[in-house]
Amino acid sequence: QLQLVESGGGLVQPGGSLRLSCAASGFTLDYYAIGWFRQAPGKEREGVSCISSSGRSTRYADTVKGRFTISRDNAKNTVYLQMSSLKPEDTAVYYCARTGYGCSDYVPSYDYWGQGTQVTVSS
Repeated sequence: QLQLVESGGGLVQPGGSLRLSCAASGFTLDYYAIGWFRQAPGKEREGVSCISSSGRSTRYADTVKGRFTISRDNAKNTVYLQMSSLKPEDTAVYYCARTGYGCSDYVPSYDYWGQGTQVTVSS
C-alpha cells in the first residue's frame, strides 16, 4: 500500500525550530520529487518547498527562504523539512506529496499525499 506519512509537527514558540519528516512506504522515493505544502485555516494550500528526485535541486517559497531547509535520504525513503526561526504565520497543517513530473506548485501534478501534521507557532 502506497503511503506518505508526515511526523514531527507540534507546538513551538516563535523563533523556535521543528523538523518534519515524510516517510514513504509501498514505493521507492528515488524516482520522485517530493513537495511540502501547507494549509492554514481559511486559506488555500500553498507550496512551501520541493526537492528533486536526485536531491540536487531544491526550491522554496519566498516566505520561507533562508529559514527552511529540505533534504532527503533515499536510503531511508524519507524527506525532511527543517524549519527554523518559525513565525506565527507558519502555523498550518503541513503535507508532503510526491510527483513524477519534477518540482512545481501545481497541486494536481502530485498524485499521493500524506495525511498532514499540524505545526502551531505561538507563545
